[in-house]
Amino acid sequence: QVQLVESGGGLVQAGGSLRLSCAASGRTFSGYAMGWFRQAPGKERELVVSISWSGDYTYYADSVKGRFTVSRNNANNTVSLQMNSLKPEDTAVYYCAARRVVVMTSAAADYWGQGTQVTVSS
Repeated sequence: QVQLVESGGGLVQAGGSLRLSCAASGRTFSGYAMGWFRQAPGKERELVVSISWSGDYTYYADSVKGRFTVSRNNANNTVSLQMNSLKPEDTAVYYCAARRVVVMTSAAADYWGQGTQVTVSS
């Protein structure tokens, strides 16, 4: 069965950094874009970043451009999200996801992780 397992969430002060990781298993993800979504209390789930299978194509939400960096290691079936200069408005549950497209640009996915909490204190 397909599993996406996130790790690396936690509590950090504004201006700090966190690195999220997602380990994928259960099938080959060749041709799948990977992405990170987030959902804050009372808000809809939103796409934060996405990266293509080759790594050549990426998508970043305007709110995180210049602060977040996505990367993937296909040999290990992992995708990571380096988050720098964190702001209180980045507080949310972050979800890893996979979709069989070149790169995700909308809030849709074929597979989802369980999510990891990121809390940024002011």
